[in-house]
Amino acid sequence: MITIGQLAGYVGVSIKAIRVYHDKGLLPEPDRDASGYRRYGADDAIELIKIRTLAESGVPLARIRALRSATDEEFRQALREVDAELTARIDRLRATQARLRRLADGHVDPLPSEAGAFLEQLAQWGFTPRWVELQRDLWILVFATRPEQANTLFHDQADSLSDPALRQLFLDYDRAHDLDPADPRIDDLANRAVAATRNRYGADELPGLDPASEIPALVQGMVNASSPAWRRLDALIRAQLGA
Repeated sequence: MITIGQLAGYVGVSIKAIRVYHDKGLLPEPDRDASGYRRYGADDAIELIKIRTLAESGVPLARIRALRSATDEEFRQALREVDAELTARIDRLRATQARLRRLADGHVDPLPSEAGAFLEQLAQWGFTPRWVELQRDLWILVFATRPEQANTLFHDQADSLSDPALRQLFLDYDRAHDLDPADPRIDDLANRAVAATRNRYGADELPGLDPASEIPALVQGMVNASSPAWRRLDALIRAQLGA
């Protein structure tokens, strides 16, 4: 039997952490001996190692407490889920590390090369410099904040613009920038945009982003801020799609 200090030293945690685990109901408190000290055994060390490993893996303490009453299969499934979450986190960290190393070497690439080529193609198709610059800023935002989803969204838009009819719709959207918000052409463009969205996706939401993501709102906010006509166009489209 060992003291709390010895247990902390063996397992590699602080005495304060053990007391927190007691308070949170993760690790049962042993009885005190005749001298008034709590004494811990091998089972306590094993439980503490489990708690430390899960906590270091990013598992919230409330979830660890719930796992104490899990069956063996439920516990193994939880460990598999934690392992998958760790793998995803490691992949994101490696991607961040690669970007940091490129930055340290003097290479600043806010967009992948294919995105840069796409922006050049926009100008060749007749989009205004204002639209190209806006698209550049928006894609930098998306690739910087949601790199795991940005490629899906980027390829979806690039594929859309390969269709002449959809490309014309985007061109009309671009040219609507300076229209009076009450211009009837805004209503017509909104109707066409809604019809094209439903025809292409068969649903009212653009695929590719987590529903909880704030990126769509940020992107549309940047677009709307630059033109009252675009702001009314967005409102009309949202009203029809029920967004």
